[in-house]
Formats: sequence, structure tokens, C-alpha cells
Amino acid sequence: MQQCPLGRTGLHIAPIVFGGNVFGWTADERRSFELLDAFVDAGFNAIDTADVYSRWVPGHQGGESETLIGRWLRANPARRGQVLLFTKVGMDMGDEHKGLGRLWIERAVEDSLRRLQTDVIDLYQAHRPDPETSYEETLDTFARLVKAGKIRAFGCSNFDARQLAEAQDSARINALPAYQTLQPEYNLVDRASYDGPLRDLAIKSDLGVIPYYSLASGFLTGKYRTEADLGQSPRGGGVRKHLNPRGLRILGALDQVSQRHATQPAVVALAWLIAREGVTAPIASATSVEQLKNFSAAAELVLSENDLAVLDQASAQGSGSEGA
Repeated sequence: MQQCPLGRTGLHIAPIVFGGNVFGWTADERRSFELLDAFVDAGFNAIDTADVYSRWVPGHQGGESETLIGRWLRANPARRGQVLLFTKVGMDMGDEHKGLGRLWIERAVEDSLRRLQTDVIDLYQAHRPDPETSYEETLDTFARLVKAGKIRAFGCSNFDARQLAEAQDSARINALPAYQTLQPEYNLVDRASYDGPLRDLAIKSDLGVIPYYSLASGFLTGKYRTEADLGQSPRGGGVRKHLNPRGLRILGALDQVSQRHATQPAVVALAWLIAREGVTAPIASATSVEQLKNFSAAAELVLSENDLAVLDQASAQGSGSEGA
């Protein structure tokens, strides 16, 4: 499978990144191993997780996803040479263990390395901005970790255009390496926070961009079309906000394009992201091998200019009523 450069990191990734939030949450150890094997066997190579996954589950402490990935690597040592490991730091892990200060990052990276059972993290990301820590301190800490051989590259997630620009200015002023990647929320229905100044800056800066929520918590699969559909999944409540005229118009466009290509709406939604300038590879999750087939189909699907125009027009911000 063709791979593309991840910005200035020196890493090359296949067109879709596996979102590891499901490991230890909606996928147990056996299923997680099955999914990871099938993902790599299909030709993909990048796995994204975070130290905080899945602390939101009752009884969990965080680190569950990294731990399962580490167990999979221990059981299959040859796999480490086939995959790139992306993880994140900064979210609240309890006991005031959070943020992007030097002391916490230096401890957190060791915890992630231990759980992942690896000597180096390929991409280490600031999970969200930390207003209590200077950009200089965080960037310097990441640079030290690169020099120490604990991480290969570093990026940021959930930064807006102003925050990213300020971080870049800090890197320049303090002669430090800047963020190399960006992980924003971005998909056909959630376009506002990335399209515009942030996307422009990412393109100008040659950042690797790996957007999350690529299928809008499942809404873009087309299985949620009425209030009655929301009970199908624990994540159903998160898509209620999309059940409005614009959201339904987007589903209609996905139906139109997917029927033209004899495929599924989810495949088209991922293919739209893959084709989008300013996107390196979308992050997507799966809880079954059957769902993983959509990844391969999306990587192979070539959307026409007309397909893209139909999807862009339906999903354009401010086109038609936004209300429910």
C-alpha cells in the first residue's frame, strides 16, 4: 500500500491511522489483537493512542489502550518493525498528573514507553494546549526527548490557529524545533474548527495532519438517521447534534456518491478526507475485522471531481439551516 510522508517528521504512513481509543474499552484483549493483526496485514502501519485512553470507563485508570498495544507487540515482536506508534500526553491522569510541563512529560513518556513495551515512540503529541505552561518549556522538553532517543518526532493536538502560531513563534524565537504534526477534529460534518486559518497554517508549515473523529462518532456511517437510531450504540448520544438539516443533507450526499461507487458511506467519508489538501491521513477506529475492510476500500477509492463537489457543497458551513 502506498505511503505518504508525515510532514517534516521523516515518517511515512499509509492513508489511514488506526484510532486506538477502542482498545481496552469496546474491544477486549482478544479482539484488539485480532484488529491490530488484520490492520497491519492489510498494509497499514500507524496506530494512534494516548496515555489517558480509556480513563473515562468506570474502573479504569488510563493507560489501558497503550497496555494492550504493548501486550500485542510482546506477543508478536516482529510487528514492532511494521508499525509506527503514536501516543499523546497532557490530559488529566489523576492526582494532578496532567499538562505539558517538563516534569510531568518526562515521567509520562517513561510510563507510555513501559506500557507500550518499546524503546522509542515514533510520534509523541501534546494532547491539548496547556495555558499554565510556556510553549518554550514544552518544546524544549520534547526536543530533549528526541535527543535522548525516546521519541522520534512530536506534534500537537486540539490546537487552534492562534495557539499553533504562538507555538511556532516560540520555537523560532527560542531556537527550538517546532511542532511537526497536528491532530485536529475534522470530518465532513465537523469542518469549522480546521477549515480556514488553521488548515492554511498547517499547509503553509508543511505539518503532517492526522484528523480524529473522521466518521463523526459513527454518524457518517449512515446508521444514525433518526432519534430512534441513537440507541444502537453507546456512542449514539454523541451524534444527536448532527441530526439536523445539514447533517441529513450530508448523509444524502454520501448515499449518492457511495451508490455511484457501489460502496458504503463510511468508505466515501474517509476517502473524502484522504483526498483533502491539508490532510495526511485520517484516524479511524474499528471494533470488528469487517469494519476494517472499509479502511482498505477507502484507501483504494478515487473520488471524481464531481464526487468531491457534491460532498463539499452538502457539507459547506452555512449552507441551509443548521438547526435541528
